[in-house]
Amino acid sequence: MSDFLSICRERGFLHQCTDESGLADKLQPNLVCYTGYDCTGPSLHVGHLLPTMLLRWWQKCGHKPLVLMGGATTKIGDPSGKDASRQLLDDATIAANMASIRNGFRNLLEFEDSFDPTSNKAFMVNNHDWFQHIGLYEYLRDIGSHFTVNRMMAMESVKLRLDRESPLSLLEFNYMVFQSYDFYHLSQEYACQVQFGGSDQWGNITMGVDLARRLAASRQQPAQELYGATVPLLMTASGAKMGKTADGAVWLNADMLSPYAYWQYWRNCDDADVIRFLKLFTELPLEQIAEYETWQGSAQINDAKIILATEATALLHGHEAAEAAKETARQTFVEGASGADLPETTIATGILQAGIPAYQLFQQAGLAASGKEARRLIQGGGAKVNDAKIDDENQLIGVSDLTNGEIKLSAGKKKHVLVKAA
Repeated sequence: MSDFLSICRERGFLHQCTDESGLADKLQPNLVCYTGYDCTGPSLHVGHLLPTMLLRWWQKCGHKPLVLMGGATTKIGDPSGKDASRQLLDDATIAANMASIRNGFRNLLEFEDSFDPTSNKAFMVNNHDWFQHIGLYEYLRDIGSHFTVNRMMAMESVKLRLDRESPLSLLEFNYMVFQSYDFYHLSQEYACQVQFGGSDQWGNITMGVDLARRLAASRQQPAQELYGATVPLLMTASGAKMGKTADGAVWLNADMLSPYAYWQYWRNCDDADVIRFLKLFTELPLEQIAEYETWQGSAQINDAKIILATEATALLHGHEAAEAAKETARQTFVEGASGADLPETTIATGILQAGIPAYQLFQQAGLAASGKEARRLIQGGGAKVNDAKIDDENQLIGVSDLTNGEIKLSAGKKKHVLVKAA
């Protein structure tokens, strides 16, 4: 018997399940599940990490994950949790996003190039491959006839828009039908019996379970018992949604967010979140995490944050990158050194030769969202140039400030950028 469900319960992954006892009876080796990801950006972010960690545990328990890339559904736009329609993307952008997103999975799951039902290696599919062959008449008659507008109107994503008198296009209204059909198709083509998703996907998942049963019966195909489960909507102790910070999204791809910045995201989490995040975003034994829980309320909780940051970064970017980020942080905060892995930006040598006001440089380096914010940072004593505090926002920073071709800027104790002359 698989340990998957007990791991889910003990670590806090499971929010809802269509039939937990039935799923427990089905947990045999290589049982197939899937999670879908739309390609709305060139990278997934931390908000996508929870269902992905669930896929990782699924694979570690001997089962087979399918990763569904929404080549078709990205063209529609999921209305769940949105007050307005998503921007429609062209085919080239979706294809580029999909290729980039694939890289984010390379350390989290072990993949195979062709589907092998006898292995537990992950396999990636694209729903454009089957939707491109479905015509409008077939869609409306063979698929649409199994949906009632009554039930679709009762979906939370629809009610939210209508209650707020926000437009909801016919395109978006059909998103739930497409996602439901995905489950049916994967159940027939890959014997997939389980779907995981975020808590906002619960209605779409249960619709998929129902559609698969109805379609299989109408087409006289063998019906499979399907199951759906969701992970909880994660909010930080401060009330913020996971995956977003004041500086923007916390991307999973290293070319969009450096391993050091990713490490810092976890290191800077709230004390109240550390133990929960250790359970969800690392694979450390629960007995070890329980020991860290005794550190709450003491200075040792910072050691637990370092452990969290290093373990979470190692899962995504590898142990070498995680240790490098940890060492960069140690050098930066303990020794006051630059650190080889700090975020970098460039500035034209000509600008440095003329001199640039400090507040402008801090803004350009991304350490302040606006010139006004940069001025407040400097006036408040939170800005440093090469580890020396500055108090004049108009102080000119120039070539004389370069050390080995770079200038280290610091905003507070935890945000640093190396500015290099180009």
